[in-house]
Amino acid sequence: MTRTKILRNHIDGEFRDAADGRTTAVVNPVTGAAYATAPLSGQVDVDAAMAAAAAAFPAWRDATPAERQKALLKIADAFEERAEELIAAEVENTGKPIGLTRSEEIPPMIDQIRFFAGAARMLEGRSAGEYMEGLTSFVRREPIGVCAQVAPWNYPMMMAVWKFAPALAAGNTVVLKPSDTTPASTVLIAEIIGSILPKGVFNVICGDRDTGRLMAEHPTPAMASITGSLRAGMSVAESAAKDVKRVHLELGGKAPVVVFEDTDIRKAVEDISVAGYFNAGQDCTAATRVLVQESIHDEFVAALAKAAAETKTGHPDDEDVLYGPLNNPSQLKQVAGFIERLPAHAKVEAGGHQVGETGYFYAPTVVSGLRQNDEIIQQEVFGPVITVQSFRDEDQAVEWANGVDYALASSVWTKDHGRTMRMSRKLDFGCVWINTHIPLVAEMPHGGFKKSGYGKDLSAYGFEDYTRIKHVMTSLDA
Repeated sequence: MTRTKILRNHIDGEFRDAADGRTTAVVNPVTGAAYATAPLSGQVDVDAAMAAAAAAFPAWRDATPAERQKALLKIADAFEERAEELIAAEVENTGKPIGLTRSEEIPPMIDQIRFFAGAARMLEGRSAGEYMEGLTSFVRREPIGVCAQVAPWNYPMMMAVWKFAPALAAGNTVVLKPSDTTPASTVLIAEIIGSILPKGVFNVICGDRDTGRLMAEHPTPAMASITGSLRAGMSVAESAAKDVKRVHLELGGKAPVVVFEDTDIRKAVEDISVAGYFNAGQDCTAATRVLVQESIHDEFVAALAKAAAETKTGHPDDEDVLYGPLNNPSQLKQVAGFIERLPAHAKVEAGGHQVGETGYFYAPTVVSGLRQNDEIIQQEVFGPVITVQSFRDEDQAVEWANGVDYALASSVWTKDHGRTMRMSRKLDFGCVWINTHIPLVAEMPHGGFKKSGYGKDLSAYGFEDYTRIKHVMTSLDA
C-alpha cells in the first residue's frame, strides 16, 4: 500500500498544517488517484503568512543588491543540485514527460533565477539634475513591499520562478500560493529557499480559489500578482481594487499562427505541431489557432493532421511522448466539451477523443472548416487542439488574428521580409514570433494586452514591475 504524502504550508521559516486542519487531496493526473494531501488554508493561515512577510520586509528591503544577488545565485545553485527531486515532484503532480521536464524546464528556470540575480544590481534611473534653479532632483527605485502571488497549474515550478525571482531581487517579500491541483513542487521549492533566505522572506501557502481571494483582499500586501484564467484574474483585480493594490495579471491566450503561401510547409507544420501540443496545449502561448492562406490550405491541413496522428501522448517515463495528461478532470471535460459542441461546418481531421480509460489523456486534435465567430475560435481551449481557418489575403489575416479578446502571443510564417515587418506592427499581441513559435528567453518580456492582462514577466521590464518610483528633490541652499 502506497503511503499518502503530506504537504504543508511554509510560513516564517517553518512547515505548518492549516490552522483549522483542513486539507485537500492532490491527484496524479496519470492515474486519476490521490497521492498526497495539502493544506486548505484559511484566514488564519493567510494572516500568519502576511505577518511573517511584513516582519521580514524591512531587513530584506535594506539588504544591498549584492546581498540579494548572492542569495538568488545560491537558490539557482540549489535548484541545479536538487533538479531530480524537483523533476520528480513536478512529474508526479502534472504527469509531464520526465525527459522533457528535465531538458525544457529545469535549465530555463535556473537561468531565469540567475538573470534576476544579475538584475538586482542593475536598476537604472534618470541621472540627478537641476530641473529648477537651486534644486536637485533624483529618482529612487524601491521595492513595493509584501507581494501576494498566485501561480497556475500548467507550469507550477517555472511560474513560481517567474513570480518569486523578480520580486525577491527587487527587495520585496513574498507569499506565494500554488494551484490547489499542483502544490507539490512549490512546497519543495519552499524547503529549498527556506534554507537560504531569512525566515519570512519567502512563504508558501496552499489552498483553493478562496485562499487566493483572501490573499488579494488582505490589507498587508502592496501588490497582487496572478498567472491564471481570465476569471481568476478578474476576481483578483476586483479584490485588490478595494484598497488600491498594484496588480500584475498574466491571463489567457488565443495565439494566432498566420501561415502565408510562401512558407516552407513541412517545417511550419513540424514546428507548429510541437508548439501546439507541447504540455498538452496547456500553455497561454500555445500555437492552437492557425490561419492558413487559402492557396495552401488543403495541403497544410493534410500535413498537420498527419503530424497529429504521429504525435504521442502517454506516461511520463515514455521517451517517445510529447505530452502527458491534462491536469485535472475539469480540464478534460472542458476540452472534450469544445469538440462535442463543434458546429456542423467544422471537421475533425485528427484526434478528438480521450485516450485510455485511466488518467486525463486527450489525443492530438486538428479541427478545420471553422469560422471566425465559432466558440472554439473565440474561447481558450487550453488543450491539445489546433484549429485551422483559411484566409484570403494579408488584410483578412490581420482582421481575424486580432479578432479575439486575448492578446498574449502570435506568430507569422512567411519568407517575405516586408510582410513580416507589416504583420509585426499590425498584430495586436504582446509577442510576435516570426517563422517560429513559443521560444522564450529571460532577457525579453512576456505579457499581453486586452483580456490577456497587464504587466510583464521576465526581462528588465518584469523586474521593474516589482519596484516603485520615488522622486526626491533637495534644496542646494540648505
